[in-house]
Amino acid sequence: MMRRVLALLTVLLFAVVFWRIVGGYTELQGLRPLAWYYVVRGPLELGAPNIVTGILITFRGFDTLGEVAVLFMVAASVGVLLKEESATSTAVADEAALARRPAGEIVHTGKQVLLPMIFTFGGYVIVNGHLSAGGGFQGGAIVASAVMLMLLARPRSTLNLALLSVVESLAGVLYVCIGILGLVLAGGFLDARFLPRGEFGTFFSAGAIPLISTLLGVKVGAELSVIIDRFRS
Repeated sequence: MMRRVLALLTVLLFAVVFWRIVGGYTELQGLRPLAWYYVVRGPLELGAPNIVTGILITFRGFDTLGEVAVLFMVAASVGVLLKEESATSTAVADEAALARRPAGEIVHTGKQVLLPMIFTFGGYVIVNGHLSAGGGFQGGAIVASAVMLMLLARPRSTLNLALLSVVESLAGVLYVCIGILGLVLAGGFLDARFLPRGEFGTFFSAGAIPLISTLLGVKVGAELSVIIDRFRS
């Protein structure tokens, strides 16, 4: 009885807090000064119509570097925790892989039809992040979802983790090198304006933002694919 009373009181407390939040909400009629600067001056200074990507890659580029570093540590930690400890466990895992039931006809056919489309769409989202909604993180996640579909359709297949590790590391190194170029040739670390901004709204524009977004997409896609494969095993 006491537990029910406490649960009811907790629900009522959350209801009061939520009601106070909703009741005190007022919609802003204008942009705050900082938001105005990013929305109005951002596209002019960066040459990128998608101001969200411009902020994440340029104004908050160092934070973005930390985020991909955290994702790398997650992938490495998952690999360490789920790695087989001995040859015996590896043999058991191989037997379990062989015992997996093959994918159904619907999954297999869906893989053949959707896989090229998902990879293409993921690449499109990555390289067009400076022009429309998307970017490296979103496109990388889409590419990783295609890898998941491939593994679901072919349960006995394996990923080349060594190649993925090399690709991910190379993308990270190039990302940092571009950041240093921005520090030397422009206004700061990961300042994309060391390359020509080009014509506003065109594919080859916004300085180095498309290049940085592509590296982010490759890095995120490789890291998430490794995590997916580790959990599968």
